[in-house]
Amino acid sequence: MNQHHLIAEVLERQARRRDERRKFLKVAGAGTALIAGSSLLAGCGGDDKTTAPAPATVIGDGDILNFALNLEYLEAQFYVYATTGAGLPQSMLGGTGTQGAVAGGRQVAFTDPIVKQYANEIAGDEMAHVAFLRSALGGAAVAQPAIDISASATSAFSSAAVAAGLITKGQVFDPYASDENFLLGAFIFEDVGVTAYKGASPLIKSSTYLEAAAGILAAEAYHAGLVRTVLYGKGIQAPTLITAANKISDARDSLDGPSDDDQGLTDSSGAANLVPTDGNSIVYSRTTGQVLDIVYLTNVAAQKGGFFPNGVNGTINMSTVGGA
Repeated sequence: MNQHHLIAEVLERQARRRDERRKFLKVAGAGTALIAGSSLLAGCGGDDKTTAPAPATVIGDGDILNFALNLEYLEAQFYVYATTGAGLPQSMLGGTGTQGAVAGGRQVAFTDPIVKQYANEIAGDEMAHVAFLRSALGGAAVAQPAIDISASATSAFSSAAVAAGLITKGQVFDPYASDENFLLGAFIFEDVGVTAYKGASPLIKSSTYLEAAAGILAAEAYHAGLVRTVLYGKGIQAPTLITAANKISDARDSLDGPSDDDQGLTDSSGAANLVPTDGNSIVYSRTTGQVLDIVYLTNVAAQKGGFFPNGVNGTINMSTVGGA
């Protein structure tokens, strides 16, 4: 499947969902709401006054969807490059904030037809998610920020692999070099996307937005399940794949705060763990700050780094370890 076929597929999906998107456009533009502070004067001593608190920023539904759009840009670019050798078209990249370029990315020479088919399908889905969110947000949609999906010793993928102990500093992890490396690269993102949508869902006020977010969450969960299942299946013959995925899980846990929520492909007894959930079989959540901890590849508060070298666009842009 080439880029033109992916674009045609996305356009066809968009036509089928036109009515749903129109509903979104009616409520789009729910950007950041500002609560104005006021100065309170004490009447006691003439010069005495109480300083008003600084205006507080309330996160609106539009901010949350724009946060999700940043993540969808990252995933879509990775999958579209891996399957077609080219990125998203320029018509899907503009918006508010500073538009950035994509560093790296190339086509994978897939050898397993199942992995290739999954990759093509996920690429189409992620491209459609970008188109859907941009349409929903209209003129309030953020531009694609600068994204690093390159394969070099200093790239985000290599830094993530170093953090996981897959390679040592100065070595290169190339997610485009093989089917297996591609799956490990995808594994870095997919579980994070699921927990990000799960964490954001209680913050969304509009039932229309919430329904769409739930739909995207379900799609991302399917993607994550596919990646985890294929990695585990290949890992039966090549156990180092399971070990590598488990190390990536541990690295994510080391970045997003003290809680031990992230789960690898096997549990402590070595049994398969293809659906990571809590004791009630419910998917766990990450806050926006925890998500940025991982994609920025940092365990300290930051506004850029890792896969987003200049940060993300929009109101929600600060990584705060274990925070909101």
